[in-house]
Formats: sequence, structure tokens, C-alpha cells
Amino acid sequence: MRILLVEDEEDLGLAIKQVLMGEKYVVDWVTDGAQAWYCLENQWTDYTLAIIDWLLPELSGLELCQRLRSHQNPLPVLMLTALGQPENRVTGLDAGADDYLVKPFVMEELLARLRAIQRRSPQLQPQTLTVGSFTLDDANTTLLVAHSDQPAQSIALTLKEFQVLAYLMQNCDRIIPGSKIRYQLWDLDDEPVSNVVAAQIRLLRRKLAKHGCTCPIETIPGQGYRFNSSL
Repeated sequence: MRILLVEDEEDLGLAIKQVLMGEKYVVDWVTDGAQAWYCLENQWTDYTLAIIDWLLPELSGLELCQRLRSHQNPLPVLMLTALGQPENRVTGLDAGADDYLVKPFVMEELLARLRAIQRRSPQLQPQTLTVGSFTLDDANTTLLVAHSDQPAQSIALTLKEFQVLAYLMQNCDRIIPGSKIRYQLWDLDDEPVSNVVAAQIRLLRRKLAKHGCTCPIETIPGQGYRFNSSL
């Protein structure tokens, strides 16, 4: 899951990002509303949830929510704010926020609110993903490979291997540029290593080969990568 975090308090933003990354989320952290809107408009990145502070430079969290909803964007939003009066909560929810968390808060509550939003949003819930003979399970970050003459084989994956494979399986038989995969699965402030996707896919191929499995990820020269559902 990729989260957009919009928080202008440096210490709080860093703390939230570290906690979310510890929970295996991919996190883009920006510090003003204008940057946030640029990220949301960026066609290279698809977010599954946003955590937005109300009081932001350039464009407020309230305005961001209103703009999202006016563009018919259903992105789930958790709003953070020091404004805790009932009328403030009503205003935030009416602007389009899905939940509202008042500062100061403990990180355990933040994570619980995110889990609650996931439960209310079927598209965000962990799920088993199957394409052909390959099955990914969010619950244990493993790949199951079915065989016709023996039990399914279980292969443990690293988090990034799992994310790359899941993204390609969700877009099976489509050619996805390497740059699109990088923008989707690596944080915006990571070092922009151009070959990071190619390196990750090489590792996946080696791991599958080690287990005697053919890798379904094809390299399309000059275009990108494709998960071949027929393998």
C-alpha cells in the first residue's frame, strides 16, 4: 500500500513516516498542500490512502479534501489536526475526510484508524492474488507456485520482491515501464537509482530459478516489463 503523508511539522512527519514504513507501507511525505496536490495529480503514482494535516502552507488540508472530492477522487483520507471541537470534526468530515484524528495522538491510534479505513474500503483489504499458477498472499508475504504433479511450492519473498510481483500481477499481460514501477513502489525521496527495478527483477528471477520455477516476468526491450499470465 502506498500512502501520501502531508504534514508540515518536521518532527511529527518524520515520526509518522518511520512508523508507517515499519508497518511495510510505502510512504511519500510532503510538507505543504501544493506539493501534495502535485503528487495526487501525478499520473505515475497511484496512492491507496492519504494522511493529511488540516493546517498546511500553500493549500490547506481542508481545501485538498474538497478538491479531491470535486474531482470525483475516492482516495480514502485520514485528517490530522489540533482543531478538536465537534464543529471542526463535522467540517473536516463534510469536506470529504473519511476519518479525523486530533493531535496529540499516539501512533498506535493512528495505525488503528488506518486499519479501520482499510476494513471499510474493500479495495484496501489484504487479499490473495492469483494469476495462472502463481498466488501471492498478503498475510505472510509468500509466493505459492502450483504444480500439476506435486503440492504447491511456497517461496518466501522480501517486501520489495513481493511489492514488485504484486504490482505486475495486478497488471498482468500489460507492459509496464520500469520508471512507472519505480515511481509506484519506491519512496519519492529515495535515491533515484535508474536500475533499481531491473536489479530487483533479477533477484526475483534468481530466487524462482533456485526453486526450479520459471519466472513469468518478461523484459520487453525498450518498453518495460510484463507478467505473462500464460506461464
